[in-house]
Amino acid sequence: MEFMLMPLRRYADFSGRSRRMEFWMFQLFLMLTNLVFIMIFMAGFPWDEMSAMQTTVDVPVAQDPQSAEEVLAMFGPLFWVGLALVMLWGLFVFIPSMAVTVRRLHDRDMSGWWYGGALIASFVPLVNVLALPVFLFVFVMMFLPGTPGPNRYGPDPKDPAQANVFS
Repeated sequence: MEFMLMPLRRYADFSGRSRRMEFWMFQLFLMLTNLVFIMIFMAGFPWDEMSAMQTTVDVPVAQDPQSAEEVLAMFGPLFWVGLALVMLWGLFVFIPSMAVTVRRLHDRDMSGWWYGGALIASFVPLVNVLALPVFLFVFVMMFLPGTPGPNRYGPDPKDPAQANVFS
């Protein structure tokens, strides 16, 4: 549990190094919390009304202004609570997710701008297609072990005391 919450304690710390365990346990924590919020979101979804509406209405919903308001009224309060939770959680964990990814790249002795550049490029039209291979490269780097011993980004997180048994 300590590794799951460590990136939240180091909220915007883009310096230093992070172990694979810290990165992947944080990703597991994010997936589990998103799953809970999405289950709340889906519990308020009007499944029966939407399927009945799909079979009985001949006119598309977007063309009828009254039916659009009726459709929004069908969604239960759990839908809106779940939607708000998913959005707020996404905003809250955006910076820690970036920070732990950058620290993980630092553990591989790589600059965090690999990830930062791909993130920035993903917002530029037509250039965002070139960002996909970089994201795949960064994803693969998250699986590989870090450089043993200290590197230019700090001491080895697996051996913070830097104890050398054979010296």
